[in-house]
Amino acid sequence: MTTHSNTPAGWYADPQGTPNLLRYWDGSQWTEHTNPGQVPGQQGPKQEGGNAWELNVSRTPDPGKIQHQVQGQAGVMSPGYGGGTLFTEPVLVVNQKAKLIELVNEYSVFDQNGRTLGSVVEIGQSTAKKVLRFVSSVDQFLTHKLEVRDAQGQPQLVLTRPAKFIKSKVLVHRANGEPLGEIVQQNAFGKIKFGFMYNGQQIGAIKAENWRAWNFAIVDHTETEIARITKTWEGLAKTMFTTADNYVLQIHRQLADPLLSMVVASALTVDTALKQDSRGLG
Repeated sequence: MTTHSNTPAGWYADPQGTPNLLRYWDGSQWTEHTNPGQVPGQQGPKQEGGNAWELNVSRTPDPGKIQHQVQGQAGVMSPGYGGGTLFTEPVLVVNQKAKLIELVNEYSVFDQNGRTLGSVVEIGQSTAKKVLRFVSSVDQFLTHKLEVRDAQGQPQLVLTRPAKFIKSKVLVHRANGEPLGEIVQQNAFGKIKFGFMYNGQQIGAIKAENWRAWNFAIVDHTETEIARITKTWEGLAKTMFTTADNYVLQIHRQLADPLLSMVVASALTVDTALKQDSRGLG
C-alpha cells in the first residue's frame, strides 16, 4: 500500500476505514501501529473512485471563521457590500477543500460574511491522470483546467493552465468559450509577477510582495493597486495535516471586463500556477 511521500509522518484515520482507529504513517508507508481515537477535525477516508486517504475536512462554512479570515487575518475592515455574486462583491474568500492527498483541486468561494458565492472545481481529469498525481510529483508537467461556478452551480469562467516547465500561464475563458485573456508568469526568481495579457497588451499584473509570495498586490496598467490577495492560515495543526490554501481577495473599486474576470480568477491562478508547485504536488 503506497501513498504520497510528501505527507508528513503522524497518526491518521485508518486507510481501511475502520471507525475510530488511527494508524501511523511513517512518511513513506503505513505501519502496523494503531491507536483508538479520531484526528480532530477529520472525518475519515473518502472512498470515491478508489481514492483512499484523501481524508476530507468538513466544508460546511463557519461565518465566524470566514469573518476572522477577512478582518483578523487579511485586515479588511468594512469594505462595503456588493451585489451578492462572484463578480459584484468587494471581497472574495477562496478556501481550498482540505485533503491529505490532492488528486482534484477544489475550492469554495464565500463573501465576507461567509455566504457561499460559488465554487471552483478541476474538470477533465482522467483516471490515469489521478493515479499519476497520486504516486508522483508531476503536477506542474500536467495541464489543469478549473471551472468557476456561481452559487447555483452554473459555469462562469474556465481557467486552463497548460503544462509548464519553469513559468506558468493561465488561459481565461467565459463558460461559452469566449477568450478573456491570459495570466502569464513573467519571472521565475525573486518576487514573482504575473501579467494580465489581452489582445497582446498588458492590462494589469499580480505582484508578489516578497520572495515567498504569500501576499500579492494586483495593479492596473498604470501600476495603481486595484485589488489585493492575502493568504490566510487555519492554524499549524490543520496546516500540517492538509494541503489546503486559503486566500482573501479584496477588490478596491468597480472594474469592467476583461480586467474584472482576470482579477476574480487571480486568487485561483496564484494557487494553481504557483502554490501547487511549491508543495511538491504540483
